[in-house]
Amino acid sequence: MQIAKVRGTVVSTQKEPSLRGVKFLLVQVLDEEGQPLPLYEVAADNVGAGVDEWVLVSRGSAARQVPGSENRPVDAAVIAIIDTVSVDNRPLYNKGTQY
Repeated sequence: MQIAKVRGTVVSTQKEPSLRGVKFLLVQVLDEEGQPLPLYEVAADNVGAGVDEWVLVSRGSAARQVPGSENRPVDAAVIAIIDTVSVDNRPLYNKGTQY
């Protein structure tokens, strides 16, 4: 899993039938200090995350372990919305707080 920040949404009117009803998010991977890396990807949203929230992203076959997603062609999935992150007892992120 990796920590990422939701940067936006991806809308597709035509898609593989098993992906109908799936919400897609554009996420940017963060480093260990919470700084954005130049790596973006599209992830299926399983938890209702929104723009600017920090999330956990699962990749590969693990992204398809969510019930109902086993047969979907998904490489990345948002599996959690993060409330807090601390590094060496130092708060790095707290949902709803600007650092």
